[in-house]
Amino acid sequence: MKILLTGVTGYIGKRLMPILLEQGHHLVCAVRDRYRVDEHYLEDPNIEVVEVDFLKPDTLSNIPNNIEAAYYLIHSMSNSSSDFEELEAQCAINFKSRLETTQVKQVIFLGGISNDENLSKHLRSRKQVADLLKSNKYATTIFKAGIIVGSGSSSFEIIRDLVEKLPVMVAPKWLHTKTQPLAIRDVLAYLSKSLGNTQLYNKTYDIFGPEIMTYKEMLLQFAEVRKLKRYILTVPVMTPKLSSYWLYFVTSTSYTLACNLVDSMGVPIIGKPSNINTLLNIHPITYKEAVTLAFEKIEQNSILSSWKDSFISSGELKSNSHKYINVPKFGCFKDYKERKVQNIPLTLSRIWAIGGETGWYYGSFLWNIRGYLDKLAGGIGLRRGRTNPDELHTGDALDFWRVIFADKDKMKLLLYAEMRLPGEAWLEFKIENNILKQTATFRPRGLAGRLYWYSVLPFHLFIFNGMISKLACPFNAKPQNVS
Repeated sequence: MKILLTGVTGYIGKRLMPILLEQGHHLVCAVRDRYRVDEHYLEDPNIEVVEVDFLKPDTLSNIPNNIEAAYYLIHSMSNSSSDFEELEAQCAINFKSRLETTQVKQVIFLGGISNDENLSKHLRSRKQVADLLKSNKYATTIFKAGIIVGSGSSSFEIIRDLVEKLPVMVAPKWLHTKTQPLAIRDVLAYLSKSLGNTQLYNKTYDIFGPEIMTYKEMLLQFAEVRKLKRYILTVPVMTPKLSSYWLYFVTSTSYTLACNLVDSMGVPIIGKPSNINTLLNIHPITYKEAVTLAFEKIEQNSILSSWKDSFISSGELKSNSHKYINVPKFGCFKDYKERKVQNIPLTLSRIWAIGGETGWYYGSFLWNIRGYLDKLAGGIGLRRGRTNPDELHTGDALDFWRVIFADKDKMKLLLYAEMRLPGEAWLEFKIENNILKQTATFRPRGLAGRLYWYSVLPFHLFIFNGMISKLACPFNAKPQNVS
């Protein structure tokens, strides 16, 4: 079957893609930036990548007419725009308009459970999208899920941060809100098994785990799995804004996403029973089982996708990461250093392991200070870390950087800064003729940008010299400066 898959670079789409390929389908992957698709997928004969921005109708002609089914996994929960509801609606309208001119028979959509009368802005938008996708030209299968639990999911990582960092929590009253967490493996089973199933045409199903729990119970059960003793005190006086700041400073979430989460967490997410589990022969696992499986993936370094690698983790919805690959040459400040490389494979492995738990090889305390300052300024800080300890792909989050280009064969890594800055910044590593070339580029914005560059220049001289020396040479060898 020829399937249109949207949201390919997102948390769900990345995990659904290999399942559909294993089932023998041909995938048409709609992305805004083809360079964010893993290179081995670009070479797969069963994958066709088309660049489509559903907010730009002129790009929709790139979708082929002969698709038979489609997954709508477009989501912008943490878009900082105040009109994200309108943007999501417009995406759905444009998607529907184009697909009604194709041969598609079924559209599968994953939204959120929205049975409460007082819905959050986020859940209201998801419900609106589900309604907008319905058509007389094709059948829809709509799934509405609650909290999704899996390695790399936003809810999992936020709960993990809270449990592992805080032995005692003074938490908002919304921790008593009830929900039905669902394992990511079960979400993927619903999505993949529903494909082409005519019994599910023009039907809507709530999908949820076997337990009704409060967020407090989720935190405590998570702690039990991790063999940690935790104490939680809920207080009624914490306002939504204070709750958002609480999540923002303690966890790896952006402030915008924290606000949306707090808004949603005050709403009970309880699903309506149906016969969907019988129809698809799915038996959802418990919350504890989902957490245990997630940590097995983490320990094996086999996390397929993470919410942090989506552009929503930066608090902005960027349309094209590849536009940052051309580092500007004029009107910029640069810090350039080079060293002779004594062992190219070793140097490359160090470059590809940079950041996260590995750190930045030199002046770690200064990197940490910069991260704390960024967080105080409303930025993302260093808390995102990295998804895999020794692999990097275009589009990955890397502390407060974004991977713009990563190619070991070409021996080049390019990062774009997502911390709060009065300007734009890039950090590039590349090896040419046995020479490691490290370039930090900063394009200032106004006088503030220029003052910023000169204020941090002494620290750059200290940090960047030490970093390139550690990267280029064995740690027990004396660096050789060729510059």
